[in-house]
Amino acid sequence: MTERRRAAAINADSGEQHDVRLDYAAAAPDAIEAMRGLELVVESSTLEPLLVELVKVRASQINGCAYCLDMHTKDARAIGEDEQRLHLVAVWREAPSFTPRERAALAWTEALTLLPETGAPDDVYAAMAAEFDPPEQVALTLAIVAINGWNRLAVGFRTPAGTYVSHRHPEPSAVR
Repeated sequence: MTERRRAAAINADSGEQHDVRLDYAAAAPDAIEAMRGLELVVESSTLEPLLVELVKVRASQINGCAYCLDMHTKDARAIGEDEQRLHLVAVWREAPSFTPRERAALAWTEALTLLPETGAPDDVYAAMAAEFDPPEQVALTLAIVAINGWNRLAVGFRTPAGTYVSHRHPEPSAVR
């Protein structure tokens, strides 16, 4: 195994360092293409890129995925998200800086990420449906499905965090 592939990852539960278990992209490139297909559907939707990044950050926080959290906080900053808001994503219910649409998306993210515990409650769905039209509801749900999948790949195979560099740029109307 090369030195790069032996980069240490941190086990969130024990604090122990572990070697990367598997380079899943090299092992199954078709699987990565399939996951990328979900991302392309979301990217081609009318969902705001900053909202999608908030969703990815929140799911990654819940799932304890350091790699994805590193990636999506950097991507959010690169496209114009305010650093203070990123600090508050974990406590979005108490933070006044999130819009009703963002709150609905974050609540739906939590409900689907924690599906065994929540069962996707009707009130959370109703709040989300009030903010998003049907195609957006599907795109938002696919964004949540995708990030939960990426989180499971990165956590399960111990992808190390900290080296990601964003190549995204702000959209003129998205800069905060």
